[in-house]
Amino acid sequence: MASAPSSLPGPALQASRAAVQSALRAHGIPENEGKADPTVDRADIKAADAAEEDGEVQEIEIDMQAQAEQIRTVFSDPQNFNVKHPLYSPWTLWFDSPATKGRNLPQTPSTAVPQTPVPQTPGAALGWMEDIKRVIQFDSVEEFWGMYNNIVPPSQLPQKANYYLFKEGIIPAWEDEANKNGGKWSIQLPREKNRNNVDKFWLYTMLAAIGETFDPYLTHPDTPPGTPSLVTGVIVSTRPQFYRLSIWTRLAPGAEDDALRERIELVGKHFKTAVLGYGESAKLAGPLATEVEFMSHKDSEKKAKSGQRKIVV
Repeated sequence: MASAPSSLPGPALQASRAAVQSALRAHGIPENEGKADPTVDRADIKAADAAEEDGEVQEIEIDMQAQAEQIRTVFSDPQNFNVKHPLYSPWTLWFDSPATKGRNLPQTPSTAVPQTPVPQTPGAALGWMEDIKRVIQFDSVEEFWGMYNNIVPPSQLPQKANYYLFKEGIIPAWEDEANKNGGKWSIQLPREKNRNNVDKFWLYTMLAAIGETFDPYLTHPDTPPGTPSLVTGVIVSTRPQFYRLSIWTRLAPGAEDDALRERIELVGKHFKTAVLGYGESAKLAGPLATEVEFMSHKDSEKKAKSGQRKIVV
């Protein structure tokens, strides 16, 4: 027998059926128990089910919105944020200068070192590391900016000072397991001409490092999951007549390692163009200046210049 048409408008009918079904379920009564309502046809039931699903989705959306309103990021509340933006890897800032040799840095709230294990120093690097001070470790965007806003910028550092920003667990020494088979990209810039640029260059270098943008191989679809970035750390050095910026890598290509050489070159090109802002074909060399150059740590140790192999971009 055909069902009699309902006199209720469509939306009202759907809401009514959804309410009835919800009430039945709430009391543990099967929806098909007892005599079927002759006014309910299959289309009505289907429409009611759809309305119920819409109601559940709406409740979920309201709940998510309530939770979202409780989230305060540094962008909405710089003082009382309760959610941080984690970095892909934790990082540690190190520092040395003639003024810090032979003594410890004072521990203040802004520079106090967290209680995390200090990486074991290889024997050959013990003397080198004695005067390098571990300033702070961080693993979120907010902590990075807190650190950056509380340190002296490179342009105001004394001569022969260095900042080293390395991934946690890696010390800024060639002898470290993560560095010993690698090398570094570097550029040397005349001090007087770049006093107004070095702070910006150092900031952009750190951001590229912690943002893992130096090594585009990581975003390639064929790259195996968990592949580490080539970059282990970045350094800025102040010298009497120039500044030097460096990017350290965990690997260096051999004479016939074309694939690794190409990957290394991409790091250097990103450093030159996206970080420092120079054109890809720009030539920078001049008095006290160098191009963006790569050299393995092993070649850097060689005294004879003829035995050193450089990659220049």
